Amino acid sequence: MHLSGRLQSEHLEELRTHMGGTVQGVVLDLEEVKLVDREAVCCLASCEEEGVQLSQCSPYIREWINREKGI
Repeated sequence: MHLSGRLQSEHLEELRTHMGGTVQGVVLDLEEVKLVDREAVCCLASCEEEGVQLSQCSPYIREWINREKGI
């Protein structure tokens, strides 16, 4: 699934809906995601821990996700 632009808390329910309740085999392409809020980062961290692959994640978003996960 290709995402672009902003990913904010108001988009998270729609994102989960598009994933169809399953995370196995889901790849989120974050190459064009430029802005996120804390809720989105926490959601991405949670998704990744559940098995979603985060592809082409920008360094600043990756760093923030890792901080939220305590890495």
